[in-house]
Amino acid sequence: MDNNKESQLETSGEELVSIVRKLGSELKLSPMLLDGLELDTPLDSGLGLDSLTRIEFLARIEKHFDVSLPQSAFANVATPRELLREIVNAGSDRHGLPDETIASLTLGTTGATPGQARTLLDVLDWHLQSHPDRPHIRFHNDSGTGETITYRQLDNQARSIAAALQSKGVVPGQAVAIMLPTCSGYFYTFFGILMAGAIPVPIYPPARLNQLEDHLIRHKNILNNCSAVALVTIREALSIARLLKSHVDTLSTIATPEQLDNTSENLLKPKATAGDIAFLQYTSGSTGIPKGVTLTHANLLANIRAMGHKLGVNSSDVFVSWLPLYHDMGLIGAWLGSFHYAALLVVMSPLDFLARPERWLKAIHQYRGTLTAAPNFAYELCMKRVPTDQLDGLKLDSVRTMFNGAEPVSPSTLQRFAEHFSRTGLKSTALMPVYGLAECSVGLSFPPVGRKPLVDKVSRDLFMKKGLAKPDFDSPNSLQFVSCGSPIRGHEVRIVDDHGRELPDRKQGRLQFRGPSTTSGYYRNPEKTRELFDGEWLNSGDLAYIAEGEIYLVGRSKDLIIHGGKNIYPQELEEKISALPDIRKGCVAVFGSQNLESGTEKLIVLAETRENDESRKSEIEILINGVVSSLAGNAPDEVILAPPHTVLKTSSGKIRRSGCKELYEKQSLQRRRAPWIQFASLAVGAIIPELRRLGQAAFSFCYAGYAWTVFGLLTTLTWPAVILCPTLQGRLSLLRNAVRVLSKLTKIPIIVRGEQNLPSSDQACVLVSNHCSYMDTPALMFGLPLQFSFVAKAELRSQFFARLFLDRIQAEFVTRFQAEKGIADAEKITRAADSGKNLLFFAEGTFTRIPGLRPFYMGAFTTAVDTGNPVVPVVINGTRSVLRPDSWFPRHGSIHIDILEPIDPGEIKKTNDRWQHTVRLSEKTRRAMLVHLREPDLSE
Repeated sequence: MDNNKESQLETSGEELVSIVRKLGSELKLSPMLLDGLELDTPLDSGLGLDSLTRIEFLARIEKHFDVSLPQSAFANVATPRELLREIVNAGSDRHGLPDETIASLTLGTTGATPGQARTLLDVLDWHLQSHPDRPHIRFHNDSGTGETITYRQLDNQARSIAAALQSKGVVPGQAVAIMLPTCSGYFYTFFGILMAGAIPVPIYPPARLNQLEDHLIRHKNILNNCSAVALVTIREALSIARLLKSHVDTLSTIATPEQLDNTSENLLKPKATAGDIAFLQYTSGSTGIPKGVTLTHANLLANIRAMGHKLGVNSSDVFVSWLPLYHDMGLIGAWLGSFHYAALLVVMSPLDFLARPERWLKAIHQYRGTLTAAPNFAYELCMKRVPTDQLDGLKLDSVRTMFNGAEPVSPSTLQRFAEHFSRTGLKSTALMPVYGLAECSVGLSFPPVGRKPLVDKVSRDLFMKKGLAKPDFDSPNSLQFVSCGSPIRGHEVRIVDDHGRELPDRKQGRLQFRGPSTTSGYYRNPEKTRELFDGEWLNSGDLAYIAEGEIYLVGRSKDLIIHGGKNIYPQELEEKISALPDIRKGCVAVFGSQNLESGTEKLIVLAETRENDESRKSEIEILINGVVSSLAGNAPDEVILAPPHTVLKTSSGKIRRSGCKELYEKQSLQRRRAPWIQFASLAVGAIIPELRRLGQAAFSFCYAGYAWTVFGLLTTLTWPAVILCPTLQGRLSLLRNAVRVLSKLTKIPIIVRGEQNLPSSDQACVLVSNHCSYMDTPALMFGLPLQFSFVAKAELRSQFFARLFLDRIQAEFVTRFQAEKGIADAEKITRAADSGKNLLFFAEGTFTRIPGLRPFYMGAFTTAVDTGNPVVPVVINGTRSVLRPDSWFPRHGSIHIDILEPIDPGEIKKTNDRWQHTVRLSEKTRRAMLVHLREPDLSE
């Protein structure tokens, strides 16, 4: 750095400290902290900045210095000195529209949709067949150099990640958590998990250091509930992820997308079905501990198609989104909806939007966006941070629908936003309040396209006392509710009282719903699942009323406060209190708490403020009392003015009223510990789980050593006895007894069902089994109560001990890769079957570490067709867990063998084509086995 640069930094440093103190004073930061400010003071812990205040603070810095800080500064700058370097190196601020040389994407229509697709993977296959190089996702940035992802790229990268996950032991049906920001790796990882047959579980990275402990406890609960075996995250979050690993016994793999993308493994892609879980959407938990909403491919596609039908979505649409991908509105509404209809998705990170809300609007302008969505606070932020002098030339006339959802919709916000941006060509009819919830995938009700928001004004007194929504458009004190339209196609909604009786129009009650998008329940949480269902209907947890077929949301049923004989709804009170001077906007929680002495419910107001002066705080309390009295009819029982970061919020920014209530009742509201103390507490708390993990590992090693000792001793005794025994029946009896002893000594029971399905002794049969492990052979020798011969691959003849052993139990060998020799072997096997010999085929030919039923070789079925012998399907479960194919490390477990009903080749619909007859017999056998096999179909 030259002397001029150093001088500039030194001079600017003094100026910056002065400006930070001034701006900090405006933001009501602690005077004591501001007085001690130096260039190396941490911004977050030293000044008490949370994520939103930090962004507001840096935005003011930008404005003062007339610079445009890079996105990384908003996320990573730790001290004023680092901020100073960013300011010196930054370019001038740019409030204008994108340069005309920055190209947007214009795509033609596809003319069709994947209407026959049954899974998300089917949809991707349809795109690959129809338009593999069509742009699917465009990352927006100010320079116009954002990355573009095509369907072919999505498929290629996802396949690589899927293969890497399989190589790390991830098997179909297991959960893999995604803790990533908005980046290309997120999209690749999500589909990579699906391709591996696993279940994606989106979770969010901790946002506030001072709430680190709370975030990680919630993540720990999520990962333990879904038994996550892997976590994909960014490099910067690996330390947090390792803390989680100590608290989650099943979590064995932590990796970044880049680490998973570097693999030469081949993908073995399981066959997905409509009923498979597409992902687990953990509810944000504004009313309690997060619950994993189980959503199948069928649920998602039904919801996407019903929403698309209501909104008229097609491939010419452009969806512009900054919504986080761990939230259902961003993941399903923005991404997967665009994915299904081949619409272009233009994305930016939430931090991009929060740092400069105008980026969202400029992206709509540049790409001629037709669809977009955001929670109510985002519209307020745009009005606050995008003044009218920045609207010149901005065109929002392309927007057909601008959804407002995911949190309560304010009638005032809708009206003011439409007025503020009317000069851009934004139509007021584009603003659309919507309603949805994770338990219905994402969307449940929408107003008609092209209609202005409909606001209902009702009598405050009647509504609060009787729950009756009587229209009252004349009173200035009336309550206002926004219509969220009517249910999407194929879905129904009703309003019921506390006893489940349906209520008439304009009577408030509990909203219930049903339809093809609805979840089957909460993952591994039967108690909460029972609470969710009321017969065929699902409880939304929301209070609402219906008027003229339109749904009006009132609030969460668990947040309802009964005080002084009136029903009080926190949302309106929180909104009005947030608007008071010196109260942090969006940081107010109103909740009820039981008064143990009187048995009544107390009305509590918790509001964050940076004000430290006690006399001023008394004035604020008086203002809050006045607001509550005018709206609720009574003053609150208690007003708590707390420092920043006290009010708990969900990952989507909703107030966690129940969490605040719990802290209040534990008298822990203002006992937030410093980040390093929380981190240390978590680290210490990880010691016991880590010791337990080590103990389990030690037990596993001891058990494996014991099992191999038993096996070695039995083999030493049994193998020579089998070789020397003169009769086949004697040899088989020796083997069965040896396996019985092995089973008892290792505590691995072998449970056999369906023995009655075996043919009589005078009827030869073709036994067809799946193949999972080296344990299959001894398990079948013990479990099948008839004399049979294995059909083994000819390669085993080259192994002396294996050949000698198999010859003594009269196994038949077949050559797989030499056509002429293979035909001769097949004829020999057919003659053996024709002579009355029972033959057992592992129809898959081999086994791999990936669970699932692989494609069948046709030898067993050709033999059955040629001889007329019935096929007896045999299904083995459990051997893969006891001894995995890629390991010699035995584990404790149980083995189940199901003998299914025989399939007579003569009953299969015959054709003149012998091969077609064989294929049909194979398909029928496969279908029967999959019913009993606890593994996926890998036939594709």
